[in-house]
Amino acid sequence: MNLTISGHHLEVTPALREYVLTKLERVTRHFDQVVDVNVLLTVEKLKEKERRQKAEVTLHVKGKDIFVEQSHEDLYAAIDQLMDKLDRQVCRHKDKLQDHHHLAAKRIDAPAP
Repeated sequence: MNLTISGHHLEVTPALREYVLTKLERVTRHFDQVVDVNVLLTVEKLKEKERRQKAEVTLHVKGKDIFVEQSHEDLYAAIDQLMDKLDRQVCRHKDKLQDHHHLAAKRIDAPAP
């Protein structure tokens, strides 16, 4: 799994990097076929003080790219909410993959020759 963590208008500290890694472990525990992860942490320069910290993740799995973004006043809270959203989307993607692998009704009902 390739992991890229970058910051826009902020420096990605080792503590912030470690926090993102621990949160990503939950997602990779549910679905281990992750090819590439890009995390972008941004401080938006808005006049209002609400929703200034933004976190984005692009998760590349086999056959699909999953993009999630979340904004909050606190960057750590934004990362928490982002990983919750990402976890739900990854579980939904995993369920869709598993639903396609079922036997056809003809093969089950047909008697053996």
